[in-house]
Amino acid sequence: MTRFLQIHSLSSYPAVLLNRDDAGLAKRLPYGGSTRTRVSSQSLKRHWRMAEDAWALKGVGAPMGIRSREIVERRILPRLTGDPEVVKAVGAALVKHLYGRNSAAVRDRQAILLGQPEIDYLARIAAEAAAAASGATSAAAEIDARLAKGTGKANLAAMLASAGTLAAGLEAALFGRMVTSDPDANTDAAIHVAHAFTVHREESESDYFTMVDDLRVEAGAAGSGGIFDTELTSGLFYGYVVVDVPLLVSNLAGDPDLAGKVVEHLLHLIATVSPGAKKGSTAPYAYADLMLVEAGTRQPRSLAGAFRKAVPLRRDGDLAADAMIEMVRHLTKLDAAYGSGEARAHLSVLDTPADGFGAALTLDALAAWAAGRVSAPDATRTAA
Repeated sequence: MTRFLQIHSLSSYPAVLLNRDDAGLAKRLPYGGSTRTRVSSQSLKRHWRMAEDAWALKGVGAPMGIRSREIVERRILPRLTGDPEVVKAVGAALVKHLYGRNSAAVRDRQAILLGQPEIDYLARIAAEAAAAASGATSAAAEIDARLAKGTGKANLAAMLASAGTLAAGLEAALFGRMVTSDPDANTDAAIHVAHAFTVHREESESDYFTMVDDLRVEAGAAGSGGIFDTELTSGLFYGYVVVDVPLLVSNLAGDPDLAGKVVEHLLHLIATVSPGAKKGSTAPYAYADLMLVEAGTRQPRSLAGAFRKAVPLRRDGDLAADAMIEMVRHLTKLDAAYGSGEARAHLSVLDTPADGFGAALTLDALAAWAAGRVSAPDATRTAA
């Protein structure tokens, strides 16, 4: 029986700026007495959601979603016809219900995630209200009659039944959704993503560069069009993802086969999709050096403790091999103390033996193995 699926990874990047803070510097994390370079879980999930390759989530076959502060203006109002003033009033009333009473201006709203079925449902409601309104002054009342709590028709939670299976979209089913204007519409995340961090202390430098003014050079003058600097980092990152299998199946309308397909796509995305700012000047693309997948019933536990003491940066060493050795050592200690309760399989491009990591597989085979652990009939049972 699979209650939780755990996915561990090691990925290496040189001369990049994968994830920036508000000052434009690399995000960081203090751990074990040394500062590490970090990539936020939000950044990782965003890149996995937006991937456009053969394993993109949109290829799973489930409806996707849209996260925006302007869903009403950009996805609903253009579908309405009739008196422009009535349409405008309908839009204003709909905005109030979705984003809150003080959300007339776009800048005052918080982006929300809606599934395409939900957007279609709201568009139908808006069209009905516009058709029933006798004028702009009655448009808000028509929306209220259809969406106010207590009518049994309009808050986002009730919409789940009206809009059909996976109304909130695949992203909400996987990574959760919080709707402050309607807590009943919240969805618990079935996939939990940790912030990735370097297994060693941070390595960074300030990159000084200039922009050349072509026309000044052509005229024989000094060619500088600007002087700039940015931060570049390099590192081997440990990543950790947990899939709550029964919750994933539940969020996907009780379909274990669809859940298995999601996990198969997710394994490929984690292994091959790189987060990264400054793509044009750093080409921050890499495949994972190592992936370890564990399937079991016990509460998950990260292997981040293997790197609580930063892996030493040795001039003639192999950082990835040293990191794998630390992971093997840490996992061995955990197994000795708590027992080995998980089935395991892994992918590795390293020469270092991955003792205790289960069978060595290709990415396709590893993803299929993980999917099978999720889509099996007993995967939907909840461990006692």
